[in-house]
Amino acid sequence: MPDQQPRAPLIGPAVDSVDDDPADLLLRDAATVVDRLGSGPDGLSQDEAARRLVESGPNELSVARTSGLLRALVRQLTHPLALLLWAAAVLAAATQGATLAVAITCVIGINAAFALGQERHAEHAVAALAQYLPPHATVVRGGRELSVEARQVVPGDLLVVEEGVAICADAKIVTGAVECDLSAVTGESAPALRQAGADPQRRLVDAGDVLLSGTTCTSGEARAVVVHTGMVTELGRIAGLSSRTSHESSPLEQQVRRVAWLIAAVAVGVGLAFLPLGVLAGLGLGDAAVFAIGLLVANVPEGLLPTITLALAVGVAELARRGGLVKRLSAVETLGSTDVICTDKTGTLTQNRMQVHSLWGPSGRSAPHDATAEAMATVLRRCTSADPGSGHGDPTELALLKGADRLGVPDDGGTVTRTFHFDPRLRRMSVVVVGGAGRQLCTKGAPESVLELCDAVLDEEGRSQAWTPTDRADVALRLDRLADQGLRLLACAVRQLGPDDDDPEGDRESLERSLTLVGFAALTDPLRDAVPDAIVRAHRAGITVHVITGDNGRTAGAIALGAGIGAGHGRPHVVNGSELEAMADDEVDAMLGSGREIVFARNTPEDKLRIASRLQALGHVVAMTGDGVNDAPALRRADIGVAMGRSGTDVAREAATMVLTDDDFATIIGAVQAGRRVYDNVRKFILYIFAHAIPEIVPFLLFALSGGAIPLGLTVTQILLIDLGTETLPALALGREAEEPGIMARPPRRRSEGIITRQMLLRAWALLGITSAVLVTAGFLGVLWSGGWRPGDSVAPGTRFHERYLEATSMTFAGIVACQVGTAMAARTDRVSLFRIGFLTNPLLLLGIAFELALTALVLYTPALQDLLDTRPLGVAQVLALATFPVVVWGVDELYRWRRRSVRA
Repeated sequence: MPDQQPRAPLIGPAVDSVDDDPADLLLRDAATVVDRLGSGPDGLSQDEAARRLVESGPNELSVARTSGLLRALVRQLTHPLALLLWAAAVLAAATQGATLAVAITCVIGINAAFALGQERHAEHAVAALAQYLPPHATVVRGGRELSVEARQVVPGDLLVVEEGVAICADAKIVTGAVECDLSAVTGESAPALRQAGADPQRRLVDAGDVLLSGTTCTSGEARAVVVHTGMVTELGRIAGLSSRTSHESSPLEQQVRRVAWLIAAVAVGVGLAFLPLGVLAGLGLGDAAVFAIGLLVANVPEGLLPTITLALAVGVAELARRGGLVKRLSAVETLGSTDVICTDKTGTLTQNRMQVHSLWGPSGRSAPHDATAEAMATVLRRCTSADPGSGHGDPTELALLKGADRLGVPDDGGTVTRTFHFDPRLRRMSVVVVGGAGRQLCTKGAPESVLELCDAVLDEEGRSQAWTPTDRADVALRLDRLADQGLRLLACAVRQLGPDDDDPEGDRESLERSLTLVGFAALTDPLRDAVPDAIVRAHRAGITVHVITGDNGRTAGAIALGAGIGAGHGRPHVVNGSELEAMADDEVDAMLGSGREIVFARNTPEDKLRIASRLQALGHVVAMTGDGVNDAPALRRADIGVAMGRSGTDVAREAATMVLTDDDFATIIGAVQAGRRVYDNVRKFILYIFAHAIPEIVPFLLFALSGGAIPLGLTVTQILLIDLGTETLPALALGREAEEPGIMARPPRRRSEGIITRQMLLRAWALLGITSAVLVTAGFLGVLWSGGWRPGDSVAPGTRFHERYLEATSMTFAGIVACQVGTAMAARTDRVSLFRIGFLTNPLLLLGIAFELALTALVLYTPALQDLLDTRPLGVAQVLALATFPVVVWGVDELYRWRRRSVRA
């Protein structure tokens, strides 16, 4: 080949002249591709390759930048709850001095630090994709085979592909045939045949003469002209989909944001409504400012965000012990709200370990008899690429060797004198064996390949009998039924060789003829033991399970049915990728909304993205499993992306929200159960926190509405101490509450259902809150009244009632803490009686209660803290009165839940 070959047209325009879609060039015939790229049997010249490298760029994947730390920090500092606290801090600085303002600002910083520390997760999916490009490739340049860096491969290069080679670009096969492991790109578990001159296809992943970047050649040899490199390849397109697919906020994140705006609206609304009333009642500007600060701080549950964060962290730790590593805290809750699981088949439902399911005689209807068993054992033992001694070799081949041992036939010790290796085009392998049965050819391969060479079958006496058309039709029907069970079938045949077959140079075609069928081996990738029970649990919990796989529909449908997927309608509905592609969105929506469980087979990354998007558009919370490069975009789009930790690719693990360390579908159902528990517990401590807003707000309302005649029963500093000190540990302990009975018998909640419901607000504010406010207000006024104070009397420093007033505010502070104890016990259950749960079954809550009581005692009885927080010690009578508060609060709620159960019954 001359050094200066004719310049090929620019790759971009050349492709565009074919069609708008660059993939279409790969779908053209090989001669057209070679002509368009200016290549040939001698490949490119070195000079031309260098020019094209400058023109098309290096063969590598670009990496998208992640969001900066500063931007994430600003987002946390401008959260609605944070904005309310900023407003309170500004008011405090303007009217009350720097001390209170600094305290509120510290609260903002603590909340932001917690949230930011847990939220930050750098997404490296595109960077991980680059690891699938091999470091070197063999190309033909100037008529010579050269090893070059994979990043230097250019369109028009002639790739040399052979067994074990990782393919670094999208290419069109011009000569030869190979089998390729496409699982990383298409999700198909079995190697796929790729050969020159294959029939044209509409979709790139179905093209039988196209090699895709990121896949691996498992057998055979071929030469292919490179068409696309870098980000223009199928692998690069997936990388682009991954970088463009943003992960939407989880249901919990959305709900917390709505709660924050609800709190902000309530706080501002109450302030605007009551501030004028306080001014009209005679409050001065300073007192009005104190009132506004008190409303803002009392309405903002300062402990909400850190408590939710820590509770979710506990859920993450629990899931990790169960085999599920969660990379984003809010994913724990999202799992609990999942109502659709889209699962892969291989390695998730199945063990990803081929084994011999059964062995059949030549009729395919009974086990091998003595003669056929002996012949089958010889074929399986000798016609193999595995080494039985060392145990090294292809897992399927090793499984077949174990199948031969199951036949119970002693090894005849035959010697292989000639081997015809597995040919992807012929889909069979043959060996010549010399042993006890003489000299014979042993052949093993796909039934459709082997049966067409057979003209006889082996009978029970070990003699060859003519194979009639009726027998052929009967066997074909039987094989179809076995295939419908998800079994992979291999046919075994022999041929006795005579003197005419002694030519050592005889070709394969002359030997592989007039074969005698001896039987079939049925292989299966067995279901994981826990999968059927997990599917039952999923269905009981109202979860729909769809299968999305790159495998063929017949195999996937059989596996799904064996697992119990789609069994409610007789069998799952199977939809192939080409069928899905032809459907309009409304047709897909109707299919997904029919209630049937579906097996989507032969799917592309766009198919998976579309399925996830349509399910989300229908209001579903979607968990998507996957292990290959092709799964990355869908894993990012789904509400929960679940990757396989053992068999999965780094790309899938980086794109996913959760990684299964055991690759087991049952772990997903366990995670759903844990997620529901976490969500229930989040609602429990939100109920617990919200219930205290009423007794915290009421003192400020009494102060404003009375025009100052009733003094403030609580200070802003004491509110902060309650919200960040006494209530935090019990709230966190509620996050460790055991699940309530029947948690997995409830249907999933709707995506639109808020974490805060009308019923919860009524229970928190109208029941627990008002009960607590009445008790606390009675305690505050009772202490003042017993000391001789009457409305309107001054309690300013230096007056006769000042010390009594400090004692009364201490009673308010202690009363709220006492009511917290009763609220914590009430919040432990949403439906059943606490007597059924048990009072002492949450030791962490008991420790939290002990801590808040001890802290309260320190605040009331330590002189240094008394001076700092303006508190005073309480007497025995007052402490005894406080002891009744928890019982009253819990008792009122227990009666409420009993009434609810009675109405439902």
